[in-house]
Amino acid sequence: MKYLSTRGDATPRGFSEILLEGLAPDGGLYLPTQYPKVDAGTLARWRGLAYADLAFEILSLYIADIPADDLRSLVRKTYTEEVFGTREIVPLKPLEPGLVLEALSNGPTLAFKDMAMQLLGNLFEYELARRGQELNILGATSGDTGSAAEHAMRGKKGVRVFMLSPHGRMSPFQQAQMFSLQDDNIHNIAIEGVFDDCQDIVKAVSNDLEFKRHWRIGTVNSINWARLLAQVVYYFAGYFQATQSNDERVSFTVPSGNFGNICAGHVARMMGLPIAQLVCATNENDVLDEFFRTGTYRVRKGAETHETSSPSMDISKASNFERFIFDLLGRDAARTQQLFKDDVDSKGYFTLTPEEFARVAEFGFVSGRSTHADRVATIRDTFERCGVMIDTHTADGVKVARERLQSGTPMIVLETALPVKFAATIVEALGREPERPAAHVGIEALPKRFMVLPADAEKVKAVIELECAVD
Repeated sequence: MKYLSTRGDATPRGFSEILLEGLAPDGGLYLPTQYPKVDAGTLARWRGLAYADLAFEILSLYIADIPADDLRSLVRKTYTEEVFGTREIVPLKPLEPGLVLEALSNGPTLAFKDMAMQLLGNLFEYELARRGQELNILGATSGDTGSAAEHAMRGKKGVRVFMLSPHGRMSPFQQAQMFSLQDDNIHNIAIEGVFDDCQDIVKAVSNDLEFKRHWRIGTVNSINWARLLAQVVYYFAGYFQATQSNDERVSFTVPSGNFGNICAGHVARMMGLPIAQLVCATNENDVLDEFFRTGTYRVRKGAETHETSSPSMDISKASNFERFIFDLLGRDAARTQQLFKDDVDSKGYFTLTPEEFARVAEFGFVSGRSTHADRVATIRDTFERCGVMIDTHTADGVKVARERLQSGTPMIVLETALPVKFAATIVEALGREPERPAAHVGIEALPKRFMVLPADAEKVKAVIELECAVD
């Protein structure tokens, strides 16, 4: 299996190369040259596998340059009951007839990002040791990616992490999970701006090829194909738990800001997983919902990006959206580059032609929007009627999922985090504090180590150079 760029660079690259690289040299995102297809026989063979073994089967379709025994060892080391709390790793929780929750937040940082990040940490350490190299990871987070990455990479040999986050825009719990880490290889940088500013800096540094190659810059954001690939696994795992036979279809609702989580569902569907609908749930920052309703993708400026009670979705420039559009356009790299590099970067938006937009339905995508009032009401209703406490982002998903239910087709909502990460809104909705795992009691009071910088890529580069020189 080889990989190409959404913007036309067709130089064949193997998995291990793009694992450490992140963005393609032309600024595009990597995708496999084709999606491996799974048939009913393959689904039957995979049904009933332990999660780690299912992960190996799926990942091995895309990874040709890591020996099979090594890959199997890496996934079995990653997906354990000790790390994720249950034998199933991602158990389903029934909410009401036809609607279930897939629990993805039982990892070390209580968010779905752990599902991919724990594997990515092990892959990075393995590949760097094999090459005798080091890697400087530059990432951006709106809340959960940062803590998941840092907890996965802390103490890893040959890896430094430089994580950008929007200053003052994460919950106190999310800030504490990141800023309280004192490991020498972890560097937290709070950017004066919104998440999109952080993401733009990551892309600007990655597009400076001389700097990127000299300082060996990689990324753990979902622009890294390896992370997105790891997320494909739990779509298959959810499907097998929700169905009895391989001729049944299911739908998934995914709270989405950066389009990485739901893009993994797109990949699973392209592989042949019987998915009826992929429901994209947004909060007040509804760029994606607007696109799926109108065919116009319009990036908001920082001042237009709302600060909400589901802050990990306070994003107006969805990095992974380019991967879907590339597939939607029949893998036309020139047209994809025109839309994202020329139109978005210059005008701030693009609009598909009517013929292009008509194809969206063929890929199963629909969408919906949720507000603060909606999520508070959904948290309260789900707790009172179903006995399940959900976080704010998952509430956005449940609200939109209920609007998209189809008779006879199970709807699986992907849980994004545990409620304790957004306690203020839980208290508003339920009048009580969410339960807190013992390991996370009092983390807000721990000493914090971070720096504040303006939204300036050159300032971030200077920090990377300084810290690497010190080491």
